[in-house]
Amino acid sequence: MDKIEKSIAIVGSTASGKSALALAAAKALGGEIISVDSMQVYRGMDIGTAKPTKEEMLDIRHHMIDICDPHEPFSAADFATMALECARDISARGRLPIFCGGTGLYLESMMRGGAPAETAADEAVRAELFAFAEKEGAHALHERLREVDPESADAIHENNVKRVARALEIYIASGRKKSDWDRESLDAPKAVEPVTVCLAYHNREILYERIGRRVDIMLEDGLLDETKRLLCDGVFEKNSTAAAAIGYKELIPAIKGEIPLEEAAEMLKTATRRYAKRQITWFSGKPYIKMLYCDTEGGEMRSFDDIFAEFTKIIGE
Repeated sequence: MDKIEKSIAIVGSTASGKSALALAAAKALGGEIISVDSMQVYRGMDIGTAKPTKEEMLDIRHHMIDICDPHEPFSAADFATMALECARDISARGRLPIFCGGTGLYLESMMRGGAPAETAADEAVRAELFAFAEKEGAHALHERLREVDPESADAIHENNVKRVARALEIYIASGRKKSDWDRESLDAPKAVEPVTVCLAYHNREILYERIGRRVDIMLEDGLLDETKRLLCDGVFEKNSTAAAAIGYKELIPAIKGEIPLEEAAEMLKTATRRYAKRQITWFSGKPYIKMLYCDTEGGEMRSFDDIFAEFTKIIGE
């Protein structure tokens, strides 16, 4: 097995500026980018997942984007296997693997080489949990998880019924929280140990303004039409992970004529801000992650050159 001598991970909430920093780092350091995003793996889900442009992907080689169709199941363990293979290939060619994305669970699954083998499975429990979700709703299932494992509840969106049920199944079958399994697996020898930098903001309003602008640009670029196509293709019915993707489900009521598009757009901005808050909570609780603030303590935005200079200092330490 080829050893990955050095790698970098750039993480953070949606719209924090990860992609721009990763592109600059790849150009400066001779790297290639490995997307760490649970939605960018799917073909045809482009605008809503904020994939890099064709020009960016021609300029810098990207991996783990458009690797499966939306109706195909794809797990964190699948990601770990494939992303590690990409990283080893990049490293073997003398290039620097740069992981970039906001799906923290995928990053940690890759770092430990996949899901812990010890986690329990019980098909009868799993069936009961899915039946409960079908009867009582995804929110009620998510609240059950929050009662026993709030850390996992913070990390998993309530609409992702499959992952919520899996976390509950682990707890019911083993008597231990999934978050505890995850922490223990992080103490084991790592398959890869990237220097991990998280982009953050002292002034949360700056991030929220960036989110609002991103949603407006996505709508201008054709997000509504993309959602219509995915809806007509039955993607959201076939794939619960895709159905949970923020950026699509908020527009469906507008497509069906139930609410005005303007109202759906505001719902999307609100949902994205809430998701960003969950991402921030998750990343800020990880001791191996180094925080890089994009604004001053007084809330003034820093220049990109200033941010990049601190980034290079962090990864060189």
